[in-house]
Amino acid sequence: MPRTRRAPAVALLAITGALSLAGCSGVVPLEAAADANDPGCAEIVVRLPDAVGNLAKRETDAQATGAWGDPTGVLLRCGVPVPGPTTMPCVSVNGIDWIQDDADAPRHYRFITFGRKPATEVIVDHAAVSNSTVLADLSSAISALQPYTECTSVTDSYDTGSDASLTPTPRASTAPAE
Repeated sequence: MPRTRRAPAVALLAITGALSLAGCSGVVPLEAAADANDPGCAEIVVRLPDAVGNLAKRETDAQATGAWGDPTGVLLRCGVPVPGPTTMPCVSVNGIDWIQDDADAPRHYRFITFGRKPATEVIVDHAAVSNSTVLADLSSAISALQPYTECTSVTDSYDTGSDASLTPTPRASTAPAE
């Protein structure tokens, strides 16, 4: 595995482990992201929906996080590192651009907001709920943060009724001023 993908892959493995361990318990154990205390995360977290698809929201034990389903099918962490240009696929759902990391596909998919600071990561257990449903249901909360750039080469957007596969590349950009 290339060095640049090792850290996200390790994080994905840890979080997908939490998906399997969080079933049938009260509080979902998660680790807060490095910038979870960013005020933008508070803007997102207070707007998180009570349900994603048919999965009910659960309590988590970390700042700027969310979880849905029992067993847990969706995990969210705000304050992850803002992604730069990448060759990973980018999808747009309801005006929100997401980088799609399918390293653990087809069971789990990892999505990271693109062009918004702080960045938000969502892990979806595809056996529990469809990617497009999750991203559509979270778009209202994520839209609390204004984009500073957007993906380019997006030839299509997820139809909220399907899980179409896209392969656009985000436009090179720089993160907003700190």
